[in-house]
Amino acid sequence: MVVSKETVIGDILDENLEIAAPFFLGIGMHCLGCPASRGETIEEACAVHGVDADELVTKLNAAFGN
Repeated sequence: MVVSKETVIGDILDENLEIAAPFFLGIGMHCLGCPASRGETIEEACAVHGVDADELVTKLNAAFGN
């Protein structure tokens, strides 16, 4: 899976929860099962949590082997 700032968090979690969840928990997103959080894009979640979206995308893509 290739992740971008427009990728929906639920899609990332569905691809591989074990790889992705620690990254979201690390930015303070502790309600990963919440329907609202699963429907947010990376960019939206990062704006809410004060995190650099580009940095998170880079980390997720590396974790997914991209």
